[in-house]
Amino acid sequence: MTGARLLSGSTTHARRGAVKNSFTYGVDYVLIDPRETRGLWPLFTRNRVGIMALHDRDHGGQRGAGHGVTWAEEVFRTAGLDPAELRIWLLAQPRFMGFWFNPVAFWIAERDSALVAVIAEVNNTMGDRHSYLCKREGFAPIRPSDVIEAEKVFHVSPFQEVAGTYRFRFSLGDDRIAILIDHVNGTGGVTATLTGPVEPLTHGTLARAALRRPTGALRVMALILWQAAKLKLKGARFRRRPEPPMEEVT
Repeated sequence: MTGARLLSGSTTHARRGAVKNSFTYGVDYVLIDPRETRGLWPLFTRNRVGIMALHDRDHGGQRGAGHGVTWAEEVFRTAGLDPAELRIWLLAQPRFMGFWFNPVAFWIAERDSALVAVIAEVNNTMGDRHSYLCKREGFAPIRPSDVIEAEKVFHVSPFQEVAGTYRFRFSLGDDRIAILIDHVNGTGGVTATLTGPVEPLTHGTLARAALRRPTGALRVMALILWQAAKLKLKGARFRRRPEPPMEEVT
């Protein structure tokens, strides 16, 4: 990947099991080099007030008190990657007029222009966060056809158990991004996707995104609550929030 990008895509969630539900919504993500602190004021800023903004405190480590890319570097180092050999990217939904909520963001690690690891940084609506480190054996390049599995250990939805397996697939290009996260739990679970074209991050592309979806992250939160209400009306079982795992990353 080369240069900051805007992903103007869609996310689809399809629930399996006795109570089925599915939806597709448009979303906007930015893909940046997290070491870069310059923005495109006032439409996009880094660590300062703007219409859309990415703040280091929102990502990397404890929710609300993140350390940004230094945290991601330490995670990769602990796993056996030398950060000096990596190009690290952050794919995330920006704040909108100061409001932040990001169901999932991605720390992307490339070595010699090949994708070798991804940290999926997952947030729930109850103030918790947990991250999943996705990699192949020996940090072999991750191809679009590769399926990377991780045990589900974090409470995301009150209508899903903390059980089963996540299956991740990543296709990350300069022109298009496609990410699949499939939660498999017996005959139940949820398939979630994030897909769409990417284009250079400019005042023009940001302005069009703001006009398409003018409330940004606030809209995302409202849609999550709407879908939760629909599941409750359909009779889906509600589960209380368990304590999150002690480890930040699995």
